[in-house]
Amino acid sequence: MKRNFRVCTRRSRPANMSNKRQICQKTRMGQSESGHIHVPSRKPRLDAVNCLQADVPLAVVEEILLNLPAHQVVRVCRLVCYEWKELVDSAAHWRERCRREGFQPCDASRPPDDWRLFYFLTKNRHNLLKNPRAEGKLQGWKIVQNGGDCWVAEGNRKPFPDETVTKCFVTSYGLCLKQQLIDLKKEGYSDAFMDRLQPHIKITDWYAPRFDCGCQYEISVELLDRRKKPLCTFQPEKVFFEQWNDEPWCQMTHVFKDYGPGVRFVRFTHGGVDTQFWAGWYGIRVTNSSVEICPAEER
Repeated sequence: MKRNFRVCTRRSRPANMSNKRQICQKTRMGQSESGHIHVPSRKPRLDAVNCLQADVPLAVVEEILLNLPAHQVVRVCRLVCYEWKELVDSAAHWRERCRREGFQPCDASRPPDDWRLFYFLTKNRHNLLKNPRAEGKLQGWKIVQNGGDCWVAEGNRKPFPDETVTKCFVTSYGLCLKQQLIDLKKEGYSDAFMDRLQPHIKITDWYAPRFDCGCQYEISVELLDRRKKPLCTFQPEKVFFEQWNDEPWCQMTHVFKDYGPGVRFVRFTHGGVDTQFWAGWYGIRVTNSSVEICPAEER
């Protein structure tokens, strides 16, 4: 009898333990012993947000948003609630932000369809040419002509107006030309943006001769369509320097305006040659070149 009692006792104890474990598991899962599920309420938090929205008029919220950095408004504030999202997404918000910061389209008769895009592209205006100052030697450039002793990068022999520009590209006794092709869409300028707004495209190039050698400078900048066919070209007359000159650095500038729809690429080509036909690098020097898209009017 004792053996049977012990067997029964051993069988009954696990049953009791399993019931306790089940009860504990239910409790851990947010259930009571009666089977009800306890879900943490979010109502206080929602009530607090609704209360905040009711206490602060949207006009005040918009004024606050206009005084915050634009990237923070887009990345953070826009996610707070539906009403704030509508404010941030509205054209009126970005038009007002542009007005306050002095960003106005070059042509008032062609206002942007997307004021937010217009704002950020104006704010982040930059040089689209890679390695314009010879800091990476010839990286980023396609060599079109490499005559004489070829292109080379070296330190400036003449002081440059901007002290941070310390290097330049140098040509030789045979014609030297180098080129970059800029894909506007890859740089963030959509087809619709370029066609609708037709922002000014500003070209800048710096060039200088050696004092002891005559040389020639030339430049050509083309606006191309999607098939890379020229729509508009800037190609001034070649510039010649005599031997034994004392010429400083010279700046070449041009602004493309009202060029029409269809521009998808910009092709920038420049270079020159030494006119004395001396071995080495006595030709024209070029540096600090730039191509900039200017959505807003220059201030």
